[in-house]
Amino acid sequence: MLNIAIIIGSTRPGRNGKAVAEWVYEIAKRREDARFEIVDIADYNLPLLDEPMGAASGQYTKPHTIAWSEKIKSFDGYVFLTPEYNHAISGALKNAIDYLYYEWNNKAAGIVGYGGGGGVRAAENLRLIAGELMLAVVRAQVGLTFNGDFENYTVFKPAPYQEGVLNTMLDQVIAWSGALGTLRR
Repeated sequence: MLNIAIIIGSTRPGRNGKAVAEWVYEIAKRREDARFEIVDIADYNLPLLDEPMGAASGQYTKPHTIAWSEKIKSFDGYVFLTPEYNHAISGALKNAIDYLYYEWNNKAAGIVGYGGGGGVRAAENLRLIAGELMLAVVRAQVGLTFNGDFENYTVFKPAPYQEGVLNTMLDQVIAWSGALGTLRR
């Protein structure tokens, strides 16, 4: 059975990421083709990248990096939940991604973006980053807008059609995660 992480990509107080993660998880756990787990980058207390060697060296010296590495290594694929901050992913998500290298390689990822424009520019930014990490991002993505999927721009209430979009993305993440398994082995 494949293991897929649902990664909350924001650490900001009052963030919408937890509500979005719970929605994704509730839909994903109905499936029988993979196991899902919410991974909150805030739980790892990653300071601005503080490892003396680059991530591609795999020589981690800090306990927080080793814990983060072990967690990310344990998954076959990922669903990134990313807010859009100034047309990009959050600095916290970029920092968390940059801590590692090989742990991301030859795995699949889907993106759930959220923001004023559905997080589409953050998703495109994340696609560029993922390419360098040999992380295959699937075509389908969820774009949640503040004026369509959040009541008063703060309370998460996704439009009903978003569940179908999410399931299409999950189908692709699971299929690609399985197919890339031969490269990981």
